[in-house]
Amino acid sequence: MTLIRVSLTRAATALAVLALSVGVSAAAEVTLRMHQFLPAQANVPKNVLYVWADKVEAESGGRIEIQRFPAMQLGGKPPELIDQAIDGIADIIWTVSGYTPGRFAKTEVFELPFTMTNAEATSRAYWELAEETMMDSDFSAFKVLGLWVHGPGLIHSKAPISSVADLNGVKLRAPTRVTNMLFAALGATPIGMPVPAVPEALSKGVIDATVIPWEVTGALRVPELVQNHTSFGDASLYTTTFIFAMNKDRYSALPDDLKAVIDRNSGIEFSAFAGAQMQRDDGPARQAAIEKGNNLIDLTPAQTAEWRKAGEAVTESWIKEMDGKGLDGTGLRAKAIALIKKHTAQ
Repeated sequence: MTLIRVSLTRAATALAVLALSVGVSAAAEVTLRMHQFLPAQANVPKNVLYVWADKVEAESGGRIEIQRFPAMQLGGKPPELIDQAIDGIADIIWTVSGYTPGRFAKTEVFELPFTMTNAEATSRAYWELAEETMMDSDFSAFKVLGLWVHGPGLIHSKAPISSVADLNGVKLRAPTRVTNMLFAALGATPIGMPVPAVPEALSKGVIDATVIPWEVTGALRVPELVQNHTSFGDASLYTTTFIFAMNKDRYSALPDDLKAVIDRNSGIEFSAFAGAQMQRDDGPARQAAIEKGNNLIDLTPAQTAEWRKAGEAVTESWIKEMDGKGLDGTGLRAKAIALIKKHTAQ
């Protein structure tokens, strides 16, 4: 009898759990799958993407559920994310625009050397320029939720790097086509790869250095793999543009009031928040490297001058390339600079 009672108790418990789970799932009218390339504990998922998802779920009154799939758990590689959003393999994705080189060429204007001021102002500029020149062309195949950049990019290396000459022969991971152009011009040997591949590449000697912002170094264990970190004072050597996007059909199928929830939490203000948050997350990561006793090399304006001069040739080459493709590189550059200046002054 005791065994029968235990079995019945277990069965009743299982049924209760099942009923509860059915009740929870039934509460959500719409389930959306969010896919991205970083581990869940990294700063961007934790402090940006999941904050967005939590707000959408809360403001929908539980009618929207957003399932979170970090570290490419739905399959594929980071460069495939944008097509996963277009094809509906994922409903929402976050990706680096430069993971598909040349596909979103206009976004590269913000990645040019020493262009950005801070991530919040530059993210606002990115959104506004996209509204004017990209939404109906470059981004027409998906619903854009946010567009932003990270804080000042810097060099993390096994050997100290202070001058441009120190880059000669250095095998360096750069995130995008523009940054590959830049570091090739500076004398390094650029090796393109998605950011999740950086730790293994550093540990195996495939690369000697990487360029990423501070905020992601902790998740990638970079301060454990290299001891030198070169920054450029108040200047920014480069940044990277991101795209946060949703499948168009999934968005279109939402009731109007749920579309309004998505829209209210997307756009220029969310983009500005995301960029600013990424730059805020630079601070703790930088402090962690200091506490490890790593070597932080902060170049003076005089030292930075030679880097600026070398970067000018890359910018001029990019403008000429875009003009040759009929993309008005000259105009894009002028508009981007003006928008960044406007938002930095506010």
